[in-house]
Amino acid sequence: MTTKVKGFMGHYTRRFVVTVRFSVYAIKFLAILLAGWAGFLHQPFAGETAHAQTTPFYQGKTIRIIVGFTAGSVYDQYARIFAQHMPKHIPGNPEMIVQNMPGGGSLIAANYVYGAAKPDGLTLGMVGNGVYLDQLLGNKEVRYDVRKFVWVGSVDQRDFVLYMKADTPWKSIEDFFTATEAPRCGATGSADQTTIVVNTMQEALGTKVKIVRGYQGGPEIDLAIERGEVHCRGIGISSHFAREPFLTWHRQGFDRHIIQTGAKRDSRMADTPTIYELMDKKKTLDVSRGVTRVLLASGTVGRPMLATPGIPADRVGILREAYLKALKEPELVAEAKKKRLELGLLSGEELERLMREVSDQPRDVVERVKKLTE
Repeated sequence: MTTKVKGFMGHYTRRFVVTVRFSVYAIKFLAILLAGWAGFLHQPFAGETAHAQTTPFYQGKTIRIIVGFTAGSVYDQYARIFAQHMPKHIPGNPEMIVQNMPGGGSLIAANYVYGAAKPDGLTLGMVGNGVYLDQLLGNKEVRYDVRKFVWVGSVDQRDFVLYMKADTPWKSIEDFFTATEAPRCGATGSADQTTIVVNTMQEALGTKVKIVRGYQGGPEIDLAIERGEVHCRGIGISSHFAREPFLTWHRQGFDRHIIQTGAKRDSRMADTPTIYELMDKKKTLDVSRGVTRVLLASGTVGRPMLATPGIPADRVGILREAYLKALKEPELVAEAKKKRLELGLLSGEELERLMREVSDQPRDVVERVKKLTE
């Protein structure tokens, strides 16, 4: 049935109105449907999106820790403990392995991590605590800038001791001032612990000591002392009382302690003078005291872990957090205690600040430090 309707446009039918309205709705519905379909085609599948958002960078990857000293050294022992415990605190649980790259007092390893490794967070390094000194001294073999390394963290902040084979003519620090022949101390490079202690003694106290460089690591120096090739070595106090051959040496009276670098005497060496006591006694000049502070900053540096410059910020955060969390693990603490390894902590941020400070020294201090190594 058709009904006539009259309006301002004249007569039209109700059937026509219904037909027109239906057509408009159909067109709108079709447009919405097509738009939705087009949007769907331009979107990745939900599974792909979720996979891209949730797959951690480190999943299925391997992180290397490059150790600048020989296998079995204290640095190597620390690296292997971290390689065992850090991965579980890194999203993706990557594998972590240790690679030894000794030479130049860890200079070779530092150069490698800085310039040869990719800045992807898959290469870490454990290098000597005197790494900043090689740069400050203008060592031509240096291919890095300590201010640009990514510093992950450090353990074993410590003072040093110069120990000597007991059957040598030098029985105490006083003998160093009167001896006609300079004792020979073994070293791995131009910024290792022996060099730091000996240079500090020479600058602050005027002692004469001959440094014999080129050993691959501490164990090699210890063997050289046993064979009589060299007479002495500088080492961290904590290490000296933590492992062999020192534990046996102490029982046998094989070695004696000449000087320690702490502000006060370590209770295990109550009869061994500190360099600060001797500087007061000798009335050491202020500039020499400044040199001493720069040299002994290596004790604060401890046994650092670093990474290649340019790593994405989120991965830097992941590595630093994993380092800190690993150090809180009861299992790691127990293992370190069993091995007699110290775990005093310095964060990556604190290491960064320290490296900037020791790299910014007055010219006269730098020149005096350089002169000591000539």
